[in-house]
Amino acid sequence: MNFESKILNTELFIARKVAGAGRKSFSRLIIRIAVVAVALSVAVMIVSSALISGFKKEISSKVFGFWGHIHISNTDIGTGFLETRPVSKDQSFYPHLDTLRRIDYMDMGFQRSTKGGVRHIQTYALKPGIIKSKSEIEGIIIKGIGADFDWSFVQRYLIEGEPLDLADTMPSSDIIISKQTADRLRVSIGDRFIIHFVEQGEQLKRRFTVKGIYKTGLEEYDKVFALADLRQVQQLLGWSEDQVGGFEVFVDNLDDLNAVADYVYYNQLSNELYAETIREKLPEIFEWLELQDINEVVILAMMIVVALINMITALLILILERTNMIGMLKALGAADRSIRRIFLYYAAYIVGLGLFWGNVIGLGLCFLQKQFRFIRLDEENYYLSEAPVDVQWLSVLALNAGTLFVILLFLILPSFLVSRISPVKAIRFQ
Repeated sequence: MNFESKILNTELFIARKVAGAGRKSFSRLIIRIAVVAVALSVAVMIVSSALISGFKKEISSKVFGFWGHIHISNTDIGTGFLETRPVSKDQSFYPHLDTLRRIDYMDMGFQRSTKGGVRHIQTYALKPGIIKSKSEIEGIIIKGIGADFDWSFVQRYLIEGEPLDLADTMPSSDIIISKQTADRLRVSIGDRFIIHFVEQGEQLKRRFTVKGIYKTGLEEYDKVFALADLRQVQQLLGWSEDQVGGFEVFVDNLDDLNAVADYVYYNQLSNELYAETIREKLPEIFEWLELQDINEVVILAMMIVVALINMITALLILILERTNMIGMLKALGAADRSIRRIFLYYAAYIVGLGLFWGNVIGLGLCFLQKQFRFIRLDEENYYLSEAPVDVQWLSVLALNAGTLFVILLFLILPSFLVSRISPVKAIRFQ
């Protein structure tokens, strides 16, 4: 063991002794306050990060589940959902696009590979209309779906009834509406109503039977969208069975969204077709979700400042309390740098204790919320009935490492108070 290692071991040994003695000194209350401040700050940061991550994940999954990740449509169609220019189902990529797996692509000059590929592809078409029930009139948009429709998302939010049966050779007259629409129209499973459509100046009527009622919590969509047989929409629009409004593509991993979208557009589509992600089609929702990142940064910054102020105060009190010890160490030839290290080791012990209890409290609260869901939300304003929790372990590790680093970095400056203490005066100070 070299001389420098011996010095470091000595500094760490003295720091441990000071920490042990601190439990019996008058500064123990200040130390406890510092530990509690760090613990609460870390707990708040962990819970805030998990809640914001969970919120963004849940809202995104609802939007993607309802619309898919990538839309393939006619190049003449803008970003509006209701523009109805048909495309042919007879495409080289349909229905085999879901066999696409890992894709190699270039990103900022580096060769990368996607984590997955395409999970599913399905056809759709949209047609707006007006519902007329016994006592109410309501605007609605019919989303026509076919036998290739993936029911895994809708079934999670189907609160009454069952999925549409699209296996028959004849178009089904069943429809799935939202809970919000059912309540406003005062209809339930098995009730029938007429929807009025206008196509090329001609008024058309179709009678539908309520087969299911869903509720996603996305009020803007729930109140206007309903699911019906794609063949009904094709007949209303005057299309052939081969014509659809477009294709919805679902990817395996959301991190691959842009890479898969670019690959599909440049390698799979003809010149008459265009592919865009749902983020590009609905930018306002995802811009709103990105604003939550600002809230997270503000919360994290405030919590670190609180922990930092408490730790600086605690370190200054510790140094003043140990003035006599500092004088003795200086009289024995200890350098200011070595004495500062002793107190920084002590501060690291306090911060580490706070981090431990902060993780216990923060992760414990996240676990309890995930199991018992005791934090409820106003679904009308937040699109969710309960606070979602998504603990990202890398984020938790980064929060712990970042908090420890920032606090110790800012504690270096107040530790220089040691150099201003005179050995002679310090020894006399009792």
